[in-house]
Parts: sequence; C-alpha cells; structure tokens
Amino acid sequence: MNSRALKEDLAWAAFILGVAAFFGVVQHWTLVKVSVKGELSGHLDERRAQRRARQFQGVKTVNLTQAHALWQEGALFIDAREPEEFREIHIPGALSLPPEVLEKEGNRALTGIVKDRRLVVYCSQASCDAALKVAEGLQKLGYTQVLAFMEGFQAWDEAGFPADTSQ
Repeated sequence: MNSRALKEDLAWAAFILGVAAFFGVVQHWTLVKVSVKGELSGHLDERRAQRRARQFQGVKTVNLTQAHALWQEGALFIDAREPEEFREIHIPGALSLPPEVLEKEGNRALTGIVKDRRLVVYCSQASCDAALKVAEGLQKLGYTQVLAFMEGFQAWDEAGFPADTSQ
C-alpha cells in the first residue's frame, strides 16, 4: 500500500471516529453536562435508585443500623456475594447464596429454613444489585419476611461490626 492510500485511509478513519464521537456526545448530552459540573456520581446514584425502585418494587430494604439490630435479634443473614468473598469474610451466621445458586437450586438451597423466618440479604456494597435479586427470588419462593440490606458488607465492616472468617 502506498503512502497516499494510507493517508486517505487514516483520514477516513479519523472522520468516522469524529462522527461517532459527535453522535455519542449528542446521545448522552445529559451525562456530559452533569460530568462537566462534577456531579456525575450523584446523578448515576440517583438513576440507579430510580431503576431499582422500578425493577425491585416489592423488595423492602433496611439500612446499616436496622440490619445490625436485626442481626442482634437473630435474623438469618443471606450473603449474595460470590462464594470466594464469603469464604474470605462474612457476617457471622450468614448463609452463602449468590443469585446464580438460588436460581439453579431454588428451595433446595434453603432446606430447613421456614418460610416466615426473617431473612436479611446483603451483597458487597451499595452499588451491588445481588442482594435485591436474591431477596426478590426468595419472595418468589414464598419467603414472607425478606429484607435487603442495601449498604452491604462494606458498610458493615467499616462500621466495625462483627465479621467471621471461618467457613
């Protein structure tokens, strides 16, 4: 390929890239404006909350203080994180139940747990949806007292609440 053809190809590639970038900025102009103002994180958090409210409308949630009180009262905590994370550290007494396991095993994963037992489901952090997915799945299986702890294990650990490293 001669240098003139290479230059033409590069010029077309640059033109196509520019057009794509232009349409990307136009398509996501709201995000661009919010980002320039330095408010992207808050905007995305708000959008996540709106999506969750629509997608998981039947799931009740608890905050860190409420979750700790429920743990002290003997509620069963369900850890929706990956098994590796659970094995490393988890809330004492918690049962590991990632969304994939619940989906695959259903009620078999919860043998011996009565349907009206208070269950608190958590995942890693506030931006994680696994707790909501598992809580919703448990409700579909007929569990009646299911709550999602939205701040997750990160908030629990940062608050200095008990954690277990045994399996």
